[in-house]
Amino acid sequence: MRISHIMYAIASVLTLSGCENTPDSSLSEGMPESTNTPFIRGTAEPFSAEAVYFIMTDRFVDGDKQNNYETQGGDHPSWNLPLNGPDGATANVGYMGGDLQGVVNNIDFIKDMGFTAVWLTPVVDNPDQAFTGSEPITFGGQFKDGGKTGYHGYWATNFYQPDEHLISASLSVKDYSTVMHDAGLKTVFDIVANHGSPSFSMPQDQPGFGEIYDAQGKLVADHSNTPPSELDTTQPLQAFFHDYPDLVELSNLDESNPDVQDYLIKSYLYWIEQGADAFRIDTIRHVPHHFWRTMSDRIRAEHPGFFMFGESFQYDANFIAQHTLPKNGNISVLDFPMQKAMVSVFGTENAGFETLSGALHLTHGPYQNPYELTTFYDNHDMPRMNATDDGFIDAHNWLFTSRGIPVVYQGSETGFMRGTAEHSGNRNYYGQDNVDKAPQHRIYQSLSAIAHVRKATPALQRGLQTMLELNGEKAAFYRVLQDDSAQQIALVLLNKGGTPLSFEIAEYMQNGRWSEQLSGSKKEVNNRVLTSEVSPHSVQVWLRDGPLSDDNFIQHLHEQIANQ
Repeated sequence: MRISHIMYAIASVLTLSGCENTPDSSLSEGMPESTNTPFIRGTAEPFSAEAVYFIMTDRFVDGDKQNNYETQGGDHPSWNLPLNGPDGATANVGYMGGDLQGVVNNIDFIKDMGFTAVWLTPVVDNPDQAFTGSEPITFGGQFKDGGKTGYHGYWATNFYQPDEHLISASLSVKDYSTVMHDAGLKTVFDIVANHGSPSFSMPQDQPGFGEIYDAQGKLVADHSNTPPSELDTTQPLQAFFHDYPDLVELSNLDESNPDVQDYLIKSYLYWIEQGADAFRIDTIRHVPHHFWRTMSDRIRAEHPGFFMFGESFQYDANFIAQHTLPKNGNISVLDFPMQKAMVSVFGTENAGFETLSGALHLTHGPYQNPYELTTFYDNHDMPRMNATDDGFIDAHNWLFTSRGIPVVYQGSETGFMRGTAEHSGNRNYYGQDNVDKAPQHRIYQSLSAIAHVRKATPALQRGLQTMLELNGEKAAFYRVLQDDSAQQIALVLLNKGGTPLSFEIAEYMQNGRWSEQLSGSKKEVNNRVLTSEVSPHSVQVWLRDGPLSDDNFIQHLHEQIANQ
């Protein structure tokens, strides 16, 4: 929990226990004036209201063919480098034309799905050639960089310079941010601190690889195609690097070097000036906590409350939760444990809803605040979820109603390249034709419906989650929000099975008018029981506006907050 959340929990318990001590004014600041409207929520984080569409920019839509640079790279071309697999399957490790203009051209598509923020892969400059070191990458291969390009953006040569393949003559990165903001969309930029580009094992040194330039275009670091153990880190141009490897042949930046810290952190501040509303941090676990604490302190000194979430590719909640602690920078993380559970439940394994229980961590969990985790079921670095259309629909129904900030990777709205890994189709070009056809797809239609419900329902964004049932093909839970901005209780009923399921909810049920947000149905509950039948592969969100009236439920919720 954030500090304000903890202070409120303390004040709430004092009030409910009848303690005569008056809470300090700093504890009660911002609380509702009426004691009949208890202050209950999962988080106060503003970014929790967002739903994020994740775009690998080069593989989304080519909006400006003038920035494709199809002849770039000379003897080591960087454009359209296919990998051929069995039965006509292909992947690609070259640039394919997607750019910022392609994103801007499809703002309505993104908004119509119900998303409110767009996360882009890094926009920074990458080398202009294909890499000649390492082992050659082949279809379906892993951990080999030979023949690949920096189309993905994670091989920076200049952390301040935009990649020429992404911007246009009339659309800078700042212009892009302005257009997105004018359309009501937040911008999430992807940043890296662990590494630069591949930096050694080349037959001959290549321009850009292992090199880092500053904001003025001056060379400040050069690996010189030298194995890490042979670097002379007393030399200024090699002092940016560790003298040991980390990830394949990528240059391993020395985050303990004050010059490196200053270079990187100033670059992040620069991209905030270009319009970034939040950061996704690549490979966060490969950089020590002290760097992230220094970085977050400096960022938030200039931009208070700036939201960041990191990629710690581990399935151990206790491990990844370390990043969320204030002493380590108070940086949220992508919820990999939940991702693994979601693939089991909604993919071809078709495990029961109870599989999700261990990843929720609603009480006694390791996270600073589980409601601020970014939740997802796949991305560009792992196989796309192998699921039926119904599986994707069920996954979205959970993702957009349960705790956390939902993130969906481009193409999942149609089940694009489902089940494929990084070099066997995961990152294939999506294109305008697929975008234009998507609204006719049943996955898209269902996703849009539940995403818009979340967008319109503060309780689904910030509300405390209390489980009622999580078993087999059924799930039921409350999301409760009672603060100075909204007083709502949402009841979520999920059916991931192939037949209708009946629900009878009596536990903590509040009398009053309940409205189902997808169908528009209404129920007047007078006997503290709500019954409903949920169609196969469907969700219902029953909403009741107004303060809570059940003292037992209020007590239960405050105890949950205290144990979060």
